[in-house]
Amino acid sequence: MRRAFGRLLTRLGRAVSGERGNTGKARNSGYSHHGANTTKKSLIGWLSSSLSAHDDIDRNILKLRERSRDLYMGGALIATGALKTMRTNVIGPGLTVKPSIKTDVLGITPEDADKWQRIALNEFQLWADTVDCDAARQNDFADLQQLAFLAWLMDGDVFVALPLIPRHGDPYDLRVMLIEADRVCDPPNADPSKPIFQGVETGENGEVVAYHVCDQHPASGYSGLAAHKEWKRVKAFGDKTGRRNMLHVMESERIGQSRGVPVLAPIIEAAKQLGRYTEAELVAAVVAGMFTVFLSTEDPNTPPGESSIPFDDLVDADDDTTVELGNGSVVTLGPNEKAQIADPGRPYAGFEAFVNAICRQVGAALELPYEILVKQFNSSYSASRASLLEAWKMFKTRRSWFVKDFCQPVYEEVITEAVAKGRLSAPGFWASPEMRKAWLCAEWYGPTQGQIDPLKEVNASKIRVEQGFSTRARETSELTGGDFESNVRQLEHEESLLKSAGLSSKGGYSDSGNNEESEGKAGGNAVLDDEDDGGEE
Repeated sequence: MRRAFGRLLTRLGRAVSGERGNTGKARNSGYSHHGANTTKKSLIGWLSSSLSAHDDIDRNILKLRERSRDLYMGGALIATGALKTMRTNVIGPGLTVKPSIKTDVLGITPEDADKWQRIALNEFQLWADTVDCDAARQNDFADLQQLAFLAWLMDGDVFVALPLIPRHGDPYDLRVMLIEADRVCDPPNADPSKPIFQGVETGENGEVVAYHVCDQHPASGYSGLAAHKEWKRVKAFGDKTGRRNMLHVMESERIGQSRGVPVLAPIIEAAKQLGRYTEAELVAAVVAGMFTVFLSTEDPNTPPGESSIPFDDLVDADDDTTVELGNGSVVTLGPNEKAQIADPGRPYAGFEAFVNAICRQVGAALELPYEILVKQFNSSYSASRASLLEAWKMFKTRRSWFVKDFCQPVYEEVITEAVAKGRLSAPGFWASPEMRKAWLCAEWYGPTQGQIDPLKEVNASKIRVEQGFSTRARETSELTGGDFESNVRQLEHEESLLKSAGLSSKGGYSDSGNNEESEGKAGGNAVLDDEDDGGEE
């Protein structure tokens, strides 16, 4: 009796946990009661596989890219807003460079370094602030940053060629040519013996050897050019100089990964379903807002109501079986016809709560707090600031990646060309890699975090500088995006202008200004004070 009762308890336990009975097969061990269990009913339908980065990414990248672009172009407004929020906060109007050479390695004084850095910055701006820096002559360097970053987010990666194209009136030959991700793909006559993954050819150590670039979009059929597509093999580095011929801007998530994955990839399904649900609710709300009156009559030859809309105007021209609703419409019904009103019950009371719940999950996957994602700051100061700080961790990380993959390599190419053409003097630049790297060091700044309470932020910044936790240069860049040294020079200039005008920076006339005018002003104030005092008495 006890044994039978024990076997019954065992079976009940297996039924509750989802385990199968003793069928002669060895049951799972180790993680059998956790994530690796294959017999529990809650996990038995979980279909998964373990493949290489090329199998997981390269086989799905085309479809992921298509759907990511569709979401951005209007398939889901939350996806569009997320990508634009990242672009605005990471790049903004464009990242600015501040040359920061290593004086200890170069053996020059800080004064000489400051002078050289101002000249180098002027040379870079001479190249970057015109559309001539773009191979297509459409965007300056700031606009190219925005375009490249958005393409990286939307498509997963973007390629940048650095051709040398001389142009009249431009002292520099370097150009930036952005190449959309689709154009780097496998050529139809690719050598099967070479490891080419979605247009990226690798060597025996996994290093990138070359890129296979189509001269136009591979799916393009514009102007009959589809039959004239050609692929060009571009070496990643030059054979003689080792110069980078192509930049590949992407975020690596897997070892051995050769192509990037769109940022929206993890939330594609959720974003699309949310877009469909929102559209359905919108249509239902519009239908519920229609008010139509139906009049029935026993004699179709004398319909009542002279203001009724003709039936032909309500019938869809493309579908005779469909009758459209109208705002304030009056529709006449014939004999034996009855109007049946379908109440959609919209707007749905739980719509906002459900959408907010999905947006929180979408934001978590994109590292965008809910408040930043939907642009609503209804919480307390502490909660809003915490959300802003958390978002800026992601913004700064992506900015750092983008600078290393795109901005800094382009800056180094421009300065290298300036030194080669004698526009910049850099002793020892060609002597060793260490010296060249010391001349090419730079810092990049972009949009600042912003302050919920500016006074608190400024006071905190002041304390950090006073306690040695930070520097004035760093705090200036993070608070306002400005340059501390430029501010000092400008303030010095403004102070000299104020002194020459007999004014002080605190307002009013300075002691070193016109004494007679100052005394006159003081005397006038004294008279007023006496009059006031006399009035009080």
